[in-house]
Amino acid sequence: MLKLLFKATLIAALAILATGCAGPVVKRDYTAYKQSKPRSILVLPPVNDSPDVNAPNGMLSQMTYPLAEAGYYVVPVTLMTESFKQNGLSSANDIQSVSPAKLREIFGADAALYTTIKRYGVHYSVIDSVAEVEVQTRLVDLKTGQELWTGSAAANNANSNNSGGGLVGMLINAAIKQIVNSATDATYPVAGMASNMLLSAGHVNGVLYGPRSPQYGTD
Repeated sequence: MLKLLFKATLIAALAILATGCAGPVVKRDYTAYKQSKPRSILVLPPVNDSPDVNAPNGMLSQMTYPLAEAGYYVVPVTLMTESFKQNGLSSANDIQSVSPAKLREIFGADAALYTTIKRYGVHYSVIDSVAEVEVQTRLVDLKTGQELWTGSAAANNANSNNSGGGLVGMLINAAIKQIVNSATDATYPVAGMASNMLLSAGHVNGVLYGPRSPQYGTD
């Protein structure tokens, strides 16, 4: 028994040591981004790899705000969608397949944001109900087709269930939360959280400040 206890303690200590010795975050290379100096960004409809059909609209409607706040001119979503519709394109996969040169010709933007939704929706487990979103994105120079930046973000509305009432109380709380999440489209605000995490400027490996920001050129 003592040997097993010693072994478990040793494994835990090694795990803590390994975590404490984790290397620093590797800073992204922004050379191409800074040389490109994009002033305007076209946010393309996200490709949806999740089973939720509401995911593209839920994400797209909230992705332009943090970029505008970061200091970029962002092509209005309604203008973008209507322009593609007039040209017979409605699928995100088809739209993201349009060449960078053609996108620049149509919209005059300096760069385009390509996004893929990996997870979107409410996940129910035995003791909790969680709305979660995971997205991956990349910023591409429309003049050269060069990738300038990539990023990913994941967000959810999980919280610690109150243990009051024991297991039965946790199960009841989870069931209530599931009903509320489903009835109120709880994933939508989580998509906003993910968008802000991903596309706000001023944090490590995030997008750079745009020319309309007073902090332009400081990052």
